[in-house]
Order: sequence, then structure tokens, then C-alpha cells
Amino acid sequence: MGQSFHPDQIAVLVVEDDALLRAEAVDLCIEAGFTTHEARTADQAIRILEHHPEIRVLFTDIEMEGSMDGLKLAHAVRERWPPVAILITSGRRMVTQADLPENGLFFAKPYPPDDIVAALNAIAARIAP
Repeated sequence: MGQSFHPDQIAVLVVEDDALLRAEAVDLCIEAGFTTHEARTADQAIRILEHHPEIRVLFTDIEMEGSMDGLKLAHAVRERWPPVAILITSGRRMVTQADLPENGLFFAKPYPPDDIVAALNAIAARIAP
């Protein structure tokens, strides 16, 4: 018998400085059944990760204000929280696999919502207890 999972057992942290895009990404994750946290900057994201060990997915934009961009945040998260899966998006920068942290996935904006949901469900199925 295969394992079943409940998306709401796996939390996603959405990091996006644009309020409208952040709200859309958060709504997408919630509608897919995932518990969702949100941050406007990398610094905020780090603080949230420190207080919410249930977060298993980082979904971040690259370009944002603050001490680091989304790529630097993704690498910092990979180093400090290795189990956290990483999804990165940008409408202005194209990245190569070499730019991404290990096992990171890149989605160019505007990304198809179904692709994000499929990636989240694949991650959830892989890490479900």
C-alpha cells in the first residue's frame, strides 16, 4: 500500500516582496491544501523559519529588498535547514541549475499555477511521514 499524505501537514513559506504576487502565491498554496506562511524579505523569512520547524518548502522570488536576494536566501536555507525543499521564481532573471542550491527548482514568471501545485504535491508525497 502506498503512503498517503495530507498537504496541510507540510508548511510552505512564500517569500515575495510584491504584495499582490505574494497574496496570489499564498492563495495558490492554501487552495492546494498547504499550510502557508509568508514573508516580504529574506530577513523576515529567516525569522519565520527559526520559529516554524514545520516549514518544509521555501517558495521564493529572487529579486527583493533586504540583506540578501532570493538565491542567497535559498542557499542559506539549504545550508541551515537541509530538509527544506526549495522553489525559486523570477520574472526578470533566468537562472541555470548551477545557480540553484542542490535539488532547487526554478520557475520563470509568469509561472503556470498548475506547475507549482504539481511541484508542491510531488515534494509533499516525497517527504510525507
